Amino acid sequence: MSRSRIMISPTARTRAEHLGDEARQWLADLDELIAAIEQQWHITVGEPFLNANEGIVARARTADGGKAVLKLMAPMPWEDDQIGVLERAEGRGYARAIAVDRDKNAILLEALGTPLSDMGWSTERVMTTLVTTLRQAWTVALPTTYDIKTGAQKAQERHWLVDQLWDKLERPCPAEVVARAKRYCDRRAAAFAPAHAVHAHGDPHAGNALQVPEPRPGAESGFAFVDPDGLFIEPAYDLGAIMSGGEDELKGGASRALARQWCSMLAEASGADGQAIWEWAFIERVAIGLYALDHGWAWGQDKLDAAGQLS
Repeated sequence: MSRSRIMISPTARTRAEHLGDEARQWLADLDELIAAIEQQWHITVGEPFLNANEGIVARARTADGGKAVLKLMAPMPWEDDQIGVLERAEGRGYARAIAVDRDKNAILLEALGTPLSDMGWSTERVMTTLVTTLRQAWTVALPTTYDIKTGAQKAQERHWLVDQLWDKLERPCPAEVVARAKRYCDRRAAAFAPAHAVHAHGDPHAGNALQVPEPRPGAESGFAFVDPDGLFIEPAYDLGAIMSGGEDELKGGASRALARQWCSMLAEASGADGQAIWEWAFIERVAIGLYALDHGWAWGQDKLDAAGQLS
C-alpha cells in the first residue's frame, strides 16, 4: 500500500483499514486526491493534525494567503453526513464551511484555534462551555433530502453493538454492566419522541470544540464544533456523550457521587432530563469501550472499568 505525502494518524489508518476495500483504496489514492483538491480550490495543503481519526485533517492556505483547514473523510458504510450538517449550520455552533465536494468527501473549513480539551480548565467549566456551544448547534435545521438517524435507531444500534462485541471480545466486563447498558438502550429507544428531539452533534467531546479566532455570531461561547455525526435525537444524548469521558477522575470510591454531580450540572445547564443523560452516558461508555477494544485500543478497558464502578 502506498503512503500519502500527507501523514495520516495511526487511529485514522486503522479505522480506514477496518472499513473494507473502498477505504483501503482511498488510502492508496490520497496523493492524487489531495493534488486534485489543491487545484480545484486553489489551495496549498500543509501540515496535518495527527489527532484526526476519520481521515485527514490538514492546515491549508488559500490563494490569497488566508488560513483554512481541509478535511478528507474516509469512505464509511454507515449513514453520516458531516458535510451537510456543517453546510446547514452556517457557523451556528459549528466551524464555517468555505467549500465542499461531496463526491470527494472533502470540506474546506475556517481555521479554528485551541481545542477546549487543551485549555486547562476544570471539568465543570469545560462541560458548561460545551452546553453553551450545543445550544447553538441544536438550532441547525434538519436535512430535507435524506432521512436522518433517529434516537430510537441509535439506541437500537448501540444495543446490538454491545451485545455482539461483548461476546466477540470474550466478555471484558461484568455481565451486569452489559445487561444494564442494554436495558438503558431499550428505554431510550422507547422514549424517543420527535417533538422533543434536536439535530444533535452526536460526538460533542471537548476535543471537537475549537476556539474561534475572534468573537462572531453563532460562537458566543468562544468555541465551535467540528466532526458532527448528525442525529435526530433527544438533547440528553449529546449531554450523555459529554459525560461519558473523564475516566481518570472517576477512579476511586467517590466515582458515582462525582458522576451524579456532573449529571445534575448538565441537566441544570441544559434543561434536559437528568436520568436520560445518565442512561446515555452509561450506554456510550460501554459501547465506546467495547468498540475501542475491538480496534485494539487499550483505553477501551478504562471506559468499561469506569462503567463497572457506576453500575
